[in-house]
Amino acid sequence: MNKKQILELVKILESHEISEIELSRWGKKIRIAKNFGGNVSNVVSAREVSQTEQKPQFVEVAGIAEEHQSKSDANNGNGVEIKSPIVGTFYQAPAPDAEPYVKVGDHISIGQPLCIIEAMKIMNVVESEVSGKLVKILVSNAQPVEYNQPLFIIDPDG
Repeated sequence: MNKKQILELVKILESHEISEIELSRWGKKIRIAKNFGGNVSNVVSAREVSQTEQKPQFVEVAGIAEEHQSKSDANNGNGVEIKSPIVGTFYQAPAPDAEPYVKVGDHISIGQPLCIIEAMKIMNVVESEVSGKLVKILVSNAQPVEYNQPLFIIDPDG
């Protein structure tokens, strides 16, 4: 894909109500996404796509998760909602046969892994930015989650 074609994609993204474009051609993959201000950001990725399945990569997203925590109106202010920092698939454990990272009633520490959100074959570990007692897990294992969707409720006084 040449520069002119990429600029055409950017124009399409700016002129329509879409937030992201992703294309795969001739073993190359390109993704262009708008940032939250509505402007088009730089090309996020342009990499070769292999024919064989690659092992998942793990990425820490604690800094992102911190931005998406809020006091929950739905839980009467008794806890802090931990929200998904990205769109993907929620997993409670690091492997299908492993124990879940956390269970209801567990004491949670700051920086403790809570779950994995898989997005585009990359495993993103979500860590807690608050300490307290885990009150509720709001999603089921292997369930798709949306950006900013509440995942957990943690009682900081617990």
